[in-house]
Amino acid sequence: MPVLRWIDHNLERVILFILLLIMTVVIVLQVFMRYVVESSLTWSEELARFCFVWLIYIGISYGVKKAKHIRVEALLSVFKRRGKYVINMIAYLLFLFFALFAVYYGFSIYQVIKDTGQVAPSIRISMSIMYLGMPVGMLLTSFRLIQRIYIETKTYRADEEVIDNDIPRL
Repeated sequence: MPVLRWIDHNLERVILFILLLIMTVVIVLQVFMRYVVESSLTWSEELARFCFVWLIYIGISYGVKKAKHIRVEALLSVFKRRGKYVINMIAYLLFLFFALFAVYYGFSIYQVIKDTGQVAPSIRISMSIMYLGMPVGMLLTSFRLIQRIYIETKTYRADEEVIDNDIPRL
């Protein structure tokens, strides 16, 4: 299972690195071609846009995995341990519902675009590939949300057992 563990720890990071690298190289190349060679590339902006769309949706999943999404900490500070746990679970479940909703409709949009046969004008790649970024990213986000719910529930229960064991029995 070391391969699965490596994939779990590094999947988003590797994909994000590759997408960012491609985007950066293509945009730097376009700037060089435009201002030094004085001849623009016709395909660079489309490829960068494809990478950017995928980068956004894979980045959402990575943010969930690392628990780095923006949230209102002031609200959580009002509650004790159990209240924080409950509010976090409600937030995760609402986010999971939204992510699954986005997966369903994202695949629907992908199918429509695929059926129409639209292609990007310059790079001649099916536009459905760009539209596939949302459902794939949100499916990965759903998986990471389920992981986060499991991890926080396990941590909460383990902490609860430690607290229960510290209470003297009569």
